[in-house]
Amino acid sequence: MPAAFTLIIAQLVVRGWLVATGNFYWDDLILIGRASTMPILSWEFLGNSHDGHFMPAAFLVAGVSTVLAPVQWMAPALTLVIFQALASLAVWRMIRVLLAPAGGPRDVARDLAGLGALVFYLFTPMTVPAFIWWSAGLNSLPFQAAMAWIIADAVIAVRDDPTPRRRRLIVIRSAVIFVVALAFFEKSLYIPPVALVVAVLVTRFASPTSPPPTSPPTTPDDEPDRDTHLGPLGIAVVRARALWAALGAIFVAWVLLFFSVSDATAGAHSLSQTAQLVWRSINHAVVPSLVGGPWDWERWIPSPPMGFSAVWMIVAGWVVVAAFVAWAVLTRRGVIAVLVCAALYVAIAQVPVMWNRSSANTALELAQTMRYLPDSALVIVAALALVIAAPARSTRRHRHEATATDRDRDRHSERGPILAVGVGVLAALAVASSLISTASYQSSWSDDPTGPYLANAKKSLAANRNHPMFDQALPLEVLLPVAYPYNQISATFGRLTDRPDFGSWTDKLSVLDAAGNLTPGAVTPRRTFAAGSGTCARPELTGADRLQLDGPLIQWRWTVALGYCANAAGTVELSLQGGPAVRVPVQAGLHVVYVQLDGRGTAVAITPITPGLALHTGDGRVGEVVDARLLGQ
Repeated sequence: MPAAFTLIIAQLVVRGWLVATGNFYWDDLILIGRASTMPILSWEFLGNSHDGHFMPAAFLVAGVSTVLAPVQWMAPALTLVIFQALASLAVWRMIRVLLAPAGGPRDVARDLAGLGALVFYLFTPMTVPAFIWWSAGLNSLPFQAAMAWIIADAVIAVRDDPTPRRRRLIVIRSAVIFVVALAFFEKSLYIPPVALVVAVLVTRFASPTSPPPTSPPTTPDDEPDRDTHLGPLGIAVVRARALWAALGAIFVAWVLLFFSVSDATAGAHSLSQTAQLVWRSINHAVVPSLVGGPWDWERWIPSPPMGFSAVWMIVAGWVVVAAFVAWAVLTRRGVIAVLVCAALYVAIAQVPVMWNRSSANTALELAQTMRYLPDSALVIVAALALVIAAPARSTRRHRHEATATDRDRDRHSERGPILAVGVGVLAALAVASSLISTASYQSSWSDDPTGPYLANAKKSLAANRNHPMFDQALPLEVLLPVAYPYNQISATFGRLTDRPDFGSWTDKLSVLDAAGNLTPGAVTPRRTFAAGSGTCARPELTGADRLQLDGPLIQWRWTVALGYCANAAGTVELSLQGGPAVRVPVQAGLHVVYVQLDGRGTAVAITPITPGLALHTGDGRVGEVVDARLLGQ
C-alpha cells in the first residue's frame, strides 16, 4: 500500500508539472465564453450540447471556476490534479479488489504484479492528452474514476457475498457515482456494460462452490449460494441484480435525455474514414503506448499535439502484445476471454467518437492526438489485473506438492524475488519511456500562443479600463471563427472586473494585436464622407441630417470614424439603412468618436438628441477596425 501511494504521488507531481506549464486551449475558451455570457445555473448554460457532448457537471465546474477566478489558470489546474488523484486512487482500489481472492490471503507476487498494472495506468501516455486539456479532463477524469470504482463495487457485490447493509450501500453509491459521471461525460454510459463483463470474468475464475453466506438470507438478493447452477453470466446478474437494475434504469433515462439534447450525430460522416481512424488510433497510438511511446509529438497550431511513433516503436508494441498474450495463455487458465474482451473494448470504444469526427475536413492524424484513449488504458489495466488474478495452469511440480501451504511457501520463496526484480525492471523501463513521451508532449503543448495572449490581453484591458472598446475576434491561432460568438474578447474576458466596457462606440479607438497588446486602431476607408458646410463657430447640424457617402454599403457591421465640433455636451443618434440606431455621447469642443453600426445604404443618418445641441462634422470614414499599423498610421 505505501508503494502504491508513493507511485500515485509521483504521478501527481508529474501531472502537476504538466498543468503548471500549461494553459487554456480552444474548447476551454468556449466554456469560459459561455460562462461569461450566461447565468451559470441556467439550463441554457448547463444543458448546452457542446460539440455533441452533454456535460452539465463539466459546465458547472467550468462556470464556477470562471466566476470565481475569470481567465485564471490556477483553478482549472487544481481541478485537473484533484480529479486525477481521485481517478488514480479509484484505479488502485479496483486493482486490489480484482486481485483479492474472496476470503483468501493476499499473494505478495500477485500484489507486485498489480503494482506493475498501476504503474502502467499512472504513467502511460494514453492518459496525458486528455488530462492537460481542461475541457477534455473535465470529461475524462470523472469518467475514469467512476468506471474504476463501479467495476470494483460490481466485483464485490458478485464475488464477496456482502452483507445486506453493505449490498444496499454498494447499490446506492454506485448509482450516485454513475449519475455524477454521466453529468460530466456521456461516454460514462460504457460503465455498466464494462462492469458487468468484468464481474462475469471474475465469476469464471471463482471456485464452483460459492462461499457460505456471512449472514442469514433475508431477501432474494441475499442468497448467492443458491445460484451456482446458473453459470458465470447468470451468477453475476443474479447476485448483483439490484445494482444492475439501478444502473440500467439510469442508463436508459440518460440515453433518452442525451438524444433529446445532443446533436452528436449531426453532419455527414464516413464509414470508411471511421475504420481508418480506428485502425490508426490502435496502430499509431495504443500499441506504441504499451512501450511508453510515442516520443515525438508535433503540433500544427491551432491543432493539439499529435504523436508520431517510429516504426520500431510500433513493432515493439506489437511484440509486447504478442509476448503478453502468449505468456497469459500458456500460464493462466481462462484468460482468452479476458484478452478478447479488452481488445474488443479498445477497438469498439473508438467507433462512436471517430464516426462523429469523420468528415471531409477531418485528417487521419486526429486519431494520433490520443485524447480519446484514457478509458481504454483503464480497461487494459483491468484486463492486466484479471490475467494476474487468473488461476495458474497446473504443472507437474505443483501436482506433486504435498500441501497447499507448501505450494504457497515454495512459490513465494522461489518466484517472489525474481518476479519483484522483473516487475521492477520492466516498470522502470516503462516509466522512463513514458516520461520521455510526456516531456515531449509537454514541450509541444507549451508551444501555443493562447497563454501569452491571454496574459497580455488582461494587462492591456486593465490599462484601457476608462475607455470603451469595440468587440473583436480572438486571433486565429487562439480560436477560429467557427466558435463564434465565443471567439470574441467580450466573451473571453466578460467576467473580468478590471477592464473597459465593450460597446458600440468609443472615444479612443484601440485594438488588441495578435499578441494581446493594446495598440491604436484605425478605420479602413471603405467609404468616406465630406465635412459639413459649417464651422466650429457656426455648426451646421442642428437637427436630423444625413452624411452622404461616396458609394453604397452592403449589409454588414460597419465602423464610422466621425470628427466633430460640438457646442455643448450631449447625445446624438446615428444609424444606417436597415439597422438599429445607436446613441452616442459627445463632448463640447473638437473631438473624434467611433461608432459601430449595422446596416447598409449610401448615407449615415445623424440626429442630435439633446435639445440645443449643434455639431459641425468633419470628413470621415466608414469601414472596418484594424490595427493602425496596417494603414501606415
